[in-house]
Amino acid sequence: MQAFLAALIGAVVSGAAVLAWHVSDRQQRGPAPVVEPLLPPGVAAVLSVLRSSAVVVDDSDAVLKASAPAYALGLVRGSELSSDELATLVRQVRRDGQIRETELVLPLREGGARHVTARVAPLGSRVVLALVEDRTRERRVEEVRRDFVANVSHELKTPVGAIRLLSEAVADAADDPDAVKRFAGRMLLESDRLSNLVQQIIELSRLQADDPLDAPVAVDVDDVVRVAIDTSTIDAQAKRIAVVADGEFGLRVWGNEQQVGAAVTNLVANAVAYSDPESTVTVATRVEGDQVEISVVDQGIGIPTTELDRIFERFYRVDPARHRSTGGTGLGLSIVKHVAATHGGEIRVWSAEGQGSTFTLSLPRHVATAATPQMHRMQEVRP
Repeated sequence: MQAFLAALIGAVVSGAAVLAWHVSDRQQRGPAPVVEPLLPPGVAAVLSVLRSSAVVVDDSDAVLKASAPAYALGLVRGSELSSDELATLVRQVRRDGQIRETELVLPLREGGARHVTARVAPLGSRVVLALVEDRTRERRVEEVRRDFVANVSHELKTPVGAIRLLSEAVADAADDPDAVKRFAGRMLLESDRLSNLVQQIIELSRLQADDPLDAPVAVDVDDVVRVAIDTSTIDAQAKRIAVVADGEFGLRVWGNEQQVGAAVTNLVANAVAYSDPESTVTVATRVEGDQVEISVVDQGIGIPTTELDRIFERFYRVDPARHRSTGGTGLGLSIVKHVAATHGGEIRVWSAEGQGSTFTLSLPRHVATAATPQMHRMQEVRP
């Protein structure tokens, strides 16, 4: 019994000694170090609501966190960056701690590419943050603006240069009344062409924002069609082309009368310009649901299928060799497209080479409070 008590007391003393040693050792070492998290506090919450494409990469090049737009942009594949250029930039920033910014081109799976700007900065001691902004749309707008300026400059140069040459010819032919009269007539044609080009550029600049109309009014379609036909009468008579207006009487659309008139006038003028002599151009109107359709049908040269997607581009011409003789500017169909967009309508085209084309402008219909009987009408302009 005494031996058992001696053994028990020895065990207790030994345990106490071991415990005291551990306590003393811990006091000498100090408190246990706190492991710093890789992702700083609050970063995850910020990335979850960020509209920009943001990616946080750790010291092993693994993606710790990414915003939803980063996945939509295709910056992250699995747990890695999909762009080798961006990954290289991240390593450089991690190495020297210097903030870097550059432009990158990211290829798309379906073809083409995205133009982006990337800004990479250190975020803490172990991770790097990459902010990426998609600049594809801005780049496209800049290219369109640059092309527009170049095309306008080219188009203005032609009539201005012609007027200058003709004025010199008039001065040299001062003693020849017939030559002066001939050159003066050419100068008048070129000045009219220049004036038409400037006017269409002004109209297009007003419409190209595609903003909805502030205060649409009821526009009489009959008046619009009549003015469009009258405007093209001289050109139609010169080519012995019959312009026929057919459809329903008394239709109205919601919109801006000047813009709708410009659109229909451009369609009729385009049909007359590209139709063969002694043919017919028809302007037909009808109701289709809550829309009024204004169709301009010609028997002209037609449009190749491969060109149909481009005919509404500014300054684009299906047959560049003919535009000098027709006086075209290449802006008419662009104006029609923008008028349709600003009015909440659309423009459609059917065409076959050698058979002609049909352009259909659809605009929201205005319905009068009192029912107006619909009458069939036929109007024709003959040379």
